[in-house]
Amino acid sequence: MESRLSVAGQAVQPILVMFPLGLFAMAVMFDMADLLGGPSILGALAYWNIVAGLVGGALATVASAADVMFARRSQDRRLGALRSLINVGVLVVFAVIAMLRVQAADRIIGGGLFTVELLALALAGFGAWFGGEIANGRPPAFARAAVGNRNY
Repeated sequence: MESRLSVAGQAVQPILVMFPLGLFAMAVMFDMADLLGGPSILGALAYWNIVAGLVGGALATVASAADVMFARRSQDRRLGALRSLINVGVLVVFAVIAMLRVQAADRIIGGGLFTVELLALALAGFGAWFGGEIANGRPPAFARAAVGNRNY
């Protein structure tokens, strides 16, 4: 699947995905340090990393939607839609985490919410890997089976 949005010959969407991925990873690291006894400002830093990651993720979602919209083959559109659903799912989970953190003092979270945050980061990593695979033209076997040969 080739990207329609590009700057200086480089696709925009894969570049935009890396910003929220890095921000979400830093949020998890700040929360881990906070849960291990670090200063309370780490919870606030993690919260603002999540907020910035959500903004970057929204931009990446718009770029991904443009790529899916202008894909020529139906298989590319289906794989792109699957990639978009994974990435939007990650954004929804992190948005819920951010909303729950607003109520907490110093934006600190507990162990349960941290576990959800770790799972969301793992899903984000999977989404980035999956997007890279389909961008390079080699969708994984489960994705090929999912889109299959449909004649409609």
